[in-house]
Amino acid sequence: MAEFELLVKSNMKRAYYAALGIMGSHDTAMELSQEAFIRAYRSFKNFDKTKKFFTWYYKILRNLCLNFIRDNRKNVSADYLEKAQYTSDETNPEKTYDKNEACEKLENALAQMDFDDREIIILKEFENYSYKEISETLDIPIGTVMSRLFYARKKLAKKLEGMLV
Repeated sequence: MAEFELLVKSNMKRAYYAALGIMGSHDTAMELSQEAFIRAYRSFKNFDKTKKFFTWYYKILRNLCLNFIRDNRKNVSADYLEKAQYTSDETNPEKTYDKNEACEKLENALAQMDFDDREIIILKEFENYSYKEISETLDIPIGTVMSRLFYARKKLAKKLEGMLV
């Protein structure tokens, strides 16, 4: 299955970040993205090669994530944003602290959101998906993507109200 191997190699990083965006935990994202590739491999004969692989794969990954969240509701930790970029600015420790604090508040606000709202914000704002890519990935019309994103952003802004200076 050299074809599948190439698809995995070209989509591994994107798969991890998609899982991280949904789950918020590095370890869980690694585990679930790998499990999704295993399930995709088992079902690869059913993959319609006229479609985009990642869109098909993402549905498998999303279902795994939803099942994991349902089964482990109390144990899910959030780490939606890559903190490595905010960890240290030795020239300005105050700036580093402010960025880390803002990052933490944003993660907390995202963690409080419904899954669908959090997912669409992460796909658009953190994964930089286009409306078309989100539409294909979630199998919904572009107009629905735009509407859901609009309302999800409003909900996030309301949660962040007063948190960020």
